[in-house]
Amino acid sequence: MLKDRTAIVGIGQTPFAKHLPESEKTLACRAILAALDDAGLAPSEVDAFASYTMEETDEVEVAKAIGAGDVTFFSKVGYGGGGSCATVGHLAAAIASGQATVGVAWRSRKRGSGPRPWKNTAVQLPTPGQWTRPFGLLRPSDEIGMLARRYMHEYGATRDHLFNVALACRNRANQNPDAIMYERPLTREMYMTARWISEPLCLFDNCLETDGALACVLVSAERARDCRRKPVYVHSAAQGLPAQHHGMVNYWNDDPLTGPAWTAARHLWKQADFGPQDVDVAQIYDAFTPLIPLSLEGYGFCGRGEGGAFTEGGALEIGGRLPVNTGGGGLSEAYVHGFNLINEGVKQLRGTSTAQVPDAATCLVTAGEGVPTSAILLRA
Repeated sequence: MLKDRTAIVGIGQTPFAKHLPESEKTLACRAILAALDDAGLAPSEVDAFASYTMEETDEVEVAKAIGAGDVTFFSKVGYGGGGSCATVGHLAAAIASGQATVGVAWRSRKRGSGPRPWKNTAVQLPTPGQWTRPFGLLRPSDEIGMLARRYMHEYGATRDHLFNVALACRNRANQNPDAIMYERPLTREMYMTARWISEPLCLFDNCLETDGALACVLVSAERARDCRRKPVYVHSAAQGLPAQHHGMVNYWNDDPLTGPAWTAARHLWKQADFGPQDVDVAQIYDAFTPLIPLSLEGYGFCGRGEGGAFTEGGALEIGGRLPVNTGGGGLSEAYVHGFNLINEGVKQLRGTSTAQVPDAATCLVTAGEGVPTSAILLRA
């Protein structure tokens, strides 16, 4: 069992921007060194790394550049944004089982100034893609757009519900000086008249294009007591890949709207001492607005088909039923494959968020719904 046996003791990040001049490796090292400094630990103490398979900078280069010691554990997690929370889970397992003592997870990305992954036509047609790409589902927004339309048709979700999601994230970014959308308010009129990206998803239903890097540091619960910052404990961790899963469109599942969140959630709550009703704040992966109502259902905050209605009445705002993405999320702070959601969860439980939920003691952080995913429960 991993329950509370490890803690996040350091977080770090670079600035976020549409274009940063530094390389992804340089950005990664800056974020990692900032996280180690936040924890009060030396780079030479690091003996474990975890990142994404899509990370361009590997642990060999990072370890040399920061001056790490002998490394005894390293892992990479697939499926883009689905891997964010799993990096923390892998390090927690390694430390709890004695394979490592100081672990670093990170993500560095130049999505704002770099190429789009789907533009490389030489690798456009893996087996599932042969049934989607030739018919126009080229981008993630196209695939999620189709899933969103199915959700709206079956359960009566509306664009007003999606606006509620976009607005909650933008309102929190307006409080966060590090967010790309700081001091850039969003109105309903702006949302409803915005250009389509992939109908029914408009401009404000899609995440930002961002350069930047983030990192966090894990140690055992015992060691965490001696670190510089208040420890935030990893209470539970899970990954989820449903039977017959087919990427973001989920064609081959018995029910396309029962995505990976449902699989991850069963394992996550099974290991936990508390349930959805006890979560004070949530950082829910938001590459696209429909992912939040789908995740609210998958992780048990509401019933099947009720995710849209859940967003009504300011439920996602500070003071609402479940404040979400309190740094602005991928929609309005930065899109770095969801790693900013992990760091924001830590800030909430430290009491240092720019949009602090009063007395927050529990936080759910989720990775990308629609792809093989992961989630963690954090506890103060």
